[in-house]
Amino acid sequence: MKQSSIPASDRLLFLLKRRGPLDAMTLARELGVTAQAVREQLSSLAAAGLVAHEDIVQGRGRPRRQWQLTEASRARFPDTHAELSVALIETVRAEFGEAGLEQLIARREAATLEAYRARLAGLTDLGERLAALATIRSEEGYMAECRASEDGRGYYLIEHHCPICAAARACQGFCRAELAVFQAVLGEGARISREAHLLAADQRCVYRVEAI
Repeated sequence: MKQSSIPASDRLLFLLKRRGPLDAMTLARELGVTAQAVREQLSSLAAAGLVAHEDIVQGRGRPRRQWQLTEASRARFPDTHAELSVALIETVRAEFGEAGLEQLIARREAATLEAYRARLAGLTDLGERLAALATIRSEEGYMAECRASEDGRGYYLIEHHCPICAAARACQGFCRAELAVFQAVLGEGARISREAHLLAADQRCVYRVEAI
């Protein structure tokens, strides 16, 4: 889909999803439009309850207004079969207990690990493996990217969206299993830890990865 075919409001929301919080001037520069156009979009989105701002005081100058998404904006980003997923989780929990639910998660974890390993086969460099993992996760709807860490000692795997967020809220075993899959697929030469979590009210999930 060409960027020009995406509504301006959605482009702004997706930018805040991936990069926020941001000020109006930065949003305008990234979107290639005027600051006034961005402010008009932000005003409309704020009225709809999709964005909110915070004025950041820096030194003696005027406060810097930073915009970010609200909880209500999550509905604009797909959560794959949310109601069905939660209903199935509750059904499994009721019929088979927590042990049955853990078995279900374990089977999903094993299948995911097998698929990821097949896609990463032949890649030995940690950076290449992590970049390939980010590509896979983006294909699955996680809006993922890989970045080198500022200290040059590792990488970050950043996921700006969770397409199974409702299921993960109902059963956080899915998040635990995903972290285990990441560790397994990256191998014993890497250490991965979660530094930010959507379910902990962070803007995105962030994983730090270091070679060991």
